[in-house]
Amino acid sequence: MRGGNAGKTARARELRGVENEAEEKLWHELRARRLNGHKFVRQLPIGPYFADFACREANLVIEVDGSQHVGRLKDRIRDETMSNNGWSILRFWHVDVLKHRGQVVETIVAALDGRLNRKMVATDLRFVPASVSGVQIS
Repeated sequence: MRGGNAGKTARARELRGVENEAEEKLWHELRARRLNGHKFVRQLPIGPYFADFACREANLVIEVDGSQHVGRLKDRIRDETMSNNGWSILRFWHVDVLKHRGQVVETIVAALDGRLNRKMVATDLRFVPASVSGVQIS
């Protein structure tokens, strides 16, 4: 199965090479343990998906989405799959990362600190907590 992992590693490297401006700016905030000492990685494979950013120690995925993601069923399925694998998912819009990066970072810190622990769906944010066997952890 080593070939499968090599293929995922290559795909993750490819995805890191095509970051958009919002992802690049958020990565600047997350990299090198700059966010309260939490280590984040980019394009982490989780099942059949790749997380934009992930903190393994907190099992937190951060996704930065463009307008093409509005109301997409595929994203809800993706979130459910990651949640069922023990990951909490935070989704932000590109525009919010670019214009309100401080608030985005504060929200990420709230999730890391456990202050954001219930499912939340708003026009500018989506948080799906990790679940175990289909039951969301709160």
